[in-house]
Amino acid sequence: MADYEMITLAVADDIATITLNRPERLNAMPPAMADEISAALDEALDRGVRAVVMTGEGRAFCSGADLAGGGGSRDRSQGLGGDAAKASLDGHYNPMIRKIADLPVPFITAVNGPAAGVGCSAGLAGDFVLAGKSAYFLQAFVNIGLVPDGGATWMLPRLAGKARAFEMMMLGEKIPAEKAADWGLIYKCVEDDALIDEAMVLAKRLAEGPTFALGLMRRVATQNLERSYSDALDAEANAQREAGNSDDAKIGAIAFLKKEKAQFTGK
Repeated sequence: MADYEMITLAVADDIATITLNRPERLNAMPPAMADEISAALDEALDRGVRAVVMTGEGRAFCSGADLAGGGGSRDRSQGLGGDAAKASLDGHYNPMIRKIADLPVPFITAVNGPAAGVGCSAGLAGDFVLAGKSAYFLQAFVNIGLVPDGGATWMLPRLAGKARAFEMMMLGEKIPAEKAADWGLIYKCVEDDALIDEAMVLAKRLAEGPTFALGLMRRVATQNLERSYSDALDAEANAQREAGNSDDAKIGAIAFLKKEKAQFTGK
């Protein structure tokens, strides 16, 4: 098991829990933290997990990128440095977001407190996004003359529609968890003290399911956002062939005929 400085990784009952662990900085994410998340996802898959939960330690999920790295100060008098920001996105943050998107198992985020900037993007990257009532989502880039990143400009219009996406991006105002749920931006808003328990109950349910098929659902549903209707039908048919040839499909069919609960293996 790898040693991590900015996150923790726990694996139990086929579920990996990744916790962003810089509470003194509201879990602000340096490039190195993004790299650690990517490494933890690889490790979790190597250990055979069937669902992943990501949350934050303390009173925040993630307050955004921290290009200062170790939490030191950064001279912002000349702006944030566009070339350096692009290099950080290309080399660290975007590979993390891509790795989340490409996971072959369900991914759940349990958003506690602020989720801002790239932390907002990471928080909304879950297949299921649960948020405590004190949480909020914020795209504050406009306030410092920058544009949203971490996939936000792709995600937000698809999750909440163009009008609400532009509200978040161009006005830079906080969207409380309850409002985010009303918008359909997230799966559910829950009481703060119930957040982790609810996330783990959901993760357990997903981990006990046909995770081979669930992984295919993740892939096809995302890719079909960019396909024509006809091409989406072809992609579904190909995915159905893969799923139908899986051990899980055989297990499910036998259990159905016997009127028993299927014990899926994820293969």
